[in-house]
Amino acid sequence: MIYGYIRVSTDHQTTENQRFEIKKFCEKQELVIDCWIAETISATKDLNKRKLGRLLKRIQKDDMIIASELSRLGRNLLQIMSILHHCMDIGARIWTIKDNYRLGTDITSKVLAFAFGVSAEIERNLISQRTKEALARVKAEGKHVGRSKGCVRACKLEGREQYISQRLADGGKKTVIARRLRVHRDTLAKFIDKNGLNPADECVGE
Repeated sequence: MIYGYIRVSTDHQTTENQRFEIKKFCEKQELVIDCWIAETISATKDLNKRKLGRLLKRIQKDDMIIASELSRLGRNLLQIMSILHHCMDIGARIWTIKDNYRLGTDITSKVLAFAFGVSAEIERNLISQRTKEALARVKAEGKHVGRSKGCVRACKLEGREQYISQRLADGGKKTVIARRLRVHRDTLAKFIDKNGLNPADECVGE
């Protein structure tokens, strides 16, 4: 199977330019796209929430993904390397047009795949080491590590500010919002007051 992968970040961008580039490239290479995968989503989103993530789970040996450029695949080098390493492991190919990248079964690809794997392992180890050092420093300073008692419920709401603000702006009741977020209404009310999540403060159009 040959997959044409297209991604844009916002609704204001069009997928047609990428589709045209891939079609033109395939004509020159005498290739035929069997399936188009197009999505409008930021590369910062978790890969499992993207169509590309679902494609990577079902792609098989000798399958090929063609994209306009490597940046369409991931948000940073580490994520792109992880995707390439996965495809290399199963014998799938990735070709990009603008940066003329070819991931296949040749020796160069195998060397790159090995480098990708080593780099990812080093990065994971560095993150783990930095975390351990930070925790040790905090403990040495006599500070508490972890969540304070009684804040577990409130902490569940962290990162949901935008959702709460939108529901309030839409006229949603705090009782209903709290039930959906699985917290007590009082906990939600305190979180709203603490973070100033007032519908009147929301900017229209953002």
